[in-house]
Amino acid sequence: MERKGRTFDVLGQLGSLRRYARSLVRNADEAEDLVHDALVKAYERKASFRRDGNLRTWLLSILHNVHIDRLRQTKSQNRRHEEAAAELEPVLPASQDHTVRLSQVREAFFSLPEEQREALHLVAIEDLSYQEAASALGIPVGTLMSRIARARATLRHFEEATSKVSHLRVIDGGGNENR
Repeated sequence: MERKGRTFDVLGQLGSLRRYARSLVRNADEAEDLVHDALVKAYERKASFRRDGNLRTWLLSILHNVHIDRLRQTKSQNRRHEEAAAELEPVLPASQDHTVRLSQVREAFFSLPEEQREALHLVAIEDLSYQEAASALGIPVGTLMSRIARARATLRHFEEATSKVSHLRVIDGGGNENR
């Protein structure tokens, strides 16, 4: 996409768009569809992009709005939660402590309310400033900050609760179980 000699680095933004879409819909195929639809919409509306604007924030905002439109049209949020819960069931050998922990953290992240999850994702994973993330979500900066604070508090509580409990069992060669 080009506008008055300025090249849009849309390809350079695909990683951010895919990660954000994946955090919104929790399904790789749906995430790719969401990114595709957002890029089509961005291309159709490229004339509305401000020359001095931030392309990444603009594209993430379009992606967010396409996602919201899909939720309103399909009313499929409950189905997504069921699919995500099925994907998150860890089936790992006991020797993979790190993988189990990562799965637990991922499960905790996806259990956050969507508005908290998307705010935290944009700031913590996509490294957007609070202003850029608030702009992408179409909310005031103060609202974004409170959503992030609530998300972090929930994850902190999860961390405190799970760090004390190990669900792994070590079984020695003789069949004796140790915890």
